[in-house]
Amino acid sequence: MSDLFPAPNGVLLAELSRLLPRDALLRGGEQAEVMTSSEQLPDVVGETIRNGYTLAGIAVEWEDPGWLCRYVFYCATRSGFVHVLLRGEAGDQLPSISPIIFAADWPEREIEDLFEIPFEGHPLLGDFVLHNEDWPEGVAPMHPAYGASEPKPPRSERVWRPQRFVDAPGAFSMSVGPVYAGVAESAQFRLESEGEQILHAMPRLFYKYRGLEKIAEGQDAQEVLLLAERVNGTSAVGHALAFAQAAEAIAHVDVPPRALALRLVFAELERMRAHLSTIEDLVESTGLQVPTAMLAALVEDLLRQSGRAAGHRYLFGLVRLGGVAMDIGDTAAADIVKTTRLVIARLSRIGDQLAYDNGFLDRVEEVGSLHVQSALRHGVVGPVGRASGLGRDLRAVQPYGWYAGRDIRVALAKEGDAYARLRVLTAEAAESQRLLEATLDALPSGDVCAPWRPQAGAALGWSEAPLGGTFHWLRLSPTGTVVRWHVMPPSFTNWPALATAVEGSAFQDFPIILASFGLSAAESDR
Repeated sequence: MSDLFPAPNGVLLAELSRLLPRDALLRGGEQAEVMTSSEQLPDVVGETIRNGYTLAGIAVEWEDPGWLCRYVFYCATRSGFVHVLLRGEAGDQLPSISPIIFAADWPEREIEDLFEIPFEGHPLLGDFVLHNEDWPEGVAPMHPAYGASEPKPPRSERVWRPQRFVDAPGAFSMSVGPVYAGVAESAQFRLESEGEQILHAMPRLFYKYRGLEKIAEGQDAQEVLLLAERVNGTSAVGHALAFAQAAEAIAHVDVPPRALALRLVFAELERMRAHLSTIEDLVESTGLQVPTAMLAALVEDLLRQSGRAAGHRYLFGLVRLGGVAMDIGDTAAADIVKTTRLVIARLSRIGDQLAYDNGFLDRVEEVGSLHVQSALRHGVVGPVGRASGLGRDLRAVQPYGWYAGRDIRVALAKEGDAYARLRVLTAEAAESQRLLEATLDALPSGDVCAPWRPQAGAALGWSEAPLGGTFHWLRLSPTGTVVRWHVMPPSFTNWPALATAVEGSAFQDFPIILASFGLSAAESDR
């Protein structure tokens, strides 16, 4: 049986072959595809989870007169993806798989809102991306009948009433957001309690739904790459890499080795800056102004370094289909190494000082704990997951580009609290510096971009962005225009886990927990 289903997905496919008809396996190999039915979907998903796979996301594509639902699973311990496909017609219901894998909860709610495809058995459909008070009933922005250039419908006359979960004498609900001072993104949190501890937390995002995936339809892939960078402006390289790798897989482009190495350098420079920014926010949330100012200075050093080396402080415009937009000379490479060495040395000293600050430790240890079972249930990715003991780093378990064959030292902690997340972020920043220095010291020669020629097809691209695993599903027409583009970002995966980590904490700890997760609302408001 194993000869029929070779690695890396062989064991799982052999198990699924016992559940499904002979013709259900559409494709084997590293990107296996399996067709199933609504009746068999729960069993197929359950078997996939039992074999060590986790849900990356769910992509819906319209196929006249119906639709195709694609459940993308990746293995968390070795290379390999399995796509579980399910076809339906307009008006069909899908069985909810969120009781089997809670990570499907938000993707199912998003699909119901944007596509009007209901999920049987899901308890919280509606009022998700499309807020009841803003969007009228019967509008599905991702439906083919809804044009990307159409103006938003008139504001709904419905009144939103928050759902209450804590029903006890003296229970009350506190609203945090969606408007904040400074540059904080729009997000609301409903915190319920009957005393000083938060008993239930419910995040409400999507106040600035941008419709990027709808806008991309019919646009040239080269132009949509610019949209991919703007899914989350602080992770421009991470999202651009995932999109570009999908487009390059469709067109069978061999990206030059020097371009692959430079992509790693830019990605790790972005990761360092993003992690230091999260650490800065976390320290600031505890009220320590001096280390906050020191960390802000380090973030600014990295932003200036990015501007000198790449022409943009946030590294926009560097990734191109087929490679990168610019080369790095010896002088610029030496400048990057010098700056990042100094930044990591200073970060290490700040970390040592914080480790002996009892006042600081009292605010972060055992605060916002997300234990490994909860992290597994939510499918948490990135530094948040690794701080809870989940070693899911796509650079190591699903290596791509120049990361293939590299020694990636995955930082792990097991406590799952705010201090564990701080330690993982610090260790990962140091590892980023090591990786980019080693790469710059041994840059291969050659071109930095290969021709990208349009070709019809579909593919999955992925990267380990600063916030975690990022997946882009892309389908192109023969002329290179986008038929369907779906982004599965790490913040969208991790927001529900924040609510779990908050529960049981004191109200005054909420800003600390929020800062330690480092999530982006804009990344979900795509």
